[in-house]
Amino acid sequence: MNDAATSSSALYGMLFLAAPGTLLPAIVAGILGLLIGSFLNVVIHRVPKMMQRESDNYVAQESGLPPPHTGRYDLVLPRSACPHCGHQITALENIPVLSYLALRGKCSQCKAPISPRYPMVEALTGLLSAFLIWHFGSGLAGLASLAFVWLLIAMTFIDADTKLLPDDLTLPLLWLGLLVNLNGTFVPLQEAVIGAAAGYLVLWAVYWLFKLVTGKEGMGYGDFKLLAALGAWMGWTMLPLIILLSSVVGAVVGIGLIVFTRRGRDNPIPFGPYLAVAGLIALIWGKMLVQTYLGFPL
Repeated sequence: MNDAATSSSALYGMLFLAAPGTLLPAIVAGILGLLIGSFLNVVIHRVPKMMQRESDNYVAQESGLPPPHTGRYDLVLPRSACPHCGHQITALENIPVLSYLALRGKCSQCKAPISPRYPMVEALTGLLSAFLIWHFGSGLAGLASLAFVWLLIAMTFIDADTKLLPDDLTLPLLWLGLLVNLNGTFVPLQEAVIGAAAGYLVLWAVYWLFKLVTGKEGMGYGDFKLLAALGAWMGWTMLPLIILLSSVVGAVVGIGLIVFTRRGRDNPIPFGPYLAVAGLIALIWGKMLVQTYLGFPL
């Protein structure tokens, strides 16, 4: 083997087969995460609109009317543009975080303010991506955890905005969790399958019990599917911790919104973000938390 081939093989091993705590792949993952975060902003903004357009066209078709939306609208086209003046975002204006800082948070043409959430999503995705590769290494577990957190970030912000958890995100997360655990990457496959079924059924039962008692819907079906997906990734033994963490965080945030923003108690609060946060905590520190605080051997 020549020197070039040896160097390439060594670089490949450093990037994709590195052990936890290795700096270079974590840095690479962080940079990749910034770029993915920019794409996630598109997903967060457009997926609900795509769902609404599809629904509108279906209703029109069933009513014998022409579809109201005929132009292409997906994650690629049309190109991103300023919602105020229509200025198309150039490549230099789309560099994660840096472009926002260079533009001082304003459109380069009309000077309308740009939401700070865009660089926040990019930075969050970059930091979490770097941390996950640092924590798990750059083998299968680390690379799978990247897909896990990217999907959770998209779902968190979509649910916060619209109170929807799209099947186009929850179901791929569920099936990916089962595939990742075919060889027991995080848990044995049997535990993953039971976790997926139990995760769905637990919230399904809570939903119907709440509805029978109060006559109201306490949560959406997307929450069932998200917990099923988390169960597919981490197995049924992690579900009590995920439910406990998400409930505590949800209660604290909900009470805070009622007290400090005078939000009405009947105002629905999306549960998906709390499930997502709990799921990420469980993926990283779940086994330690269960063994230390709940006393369950894993």
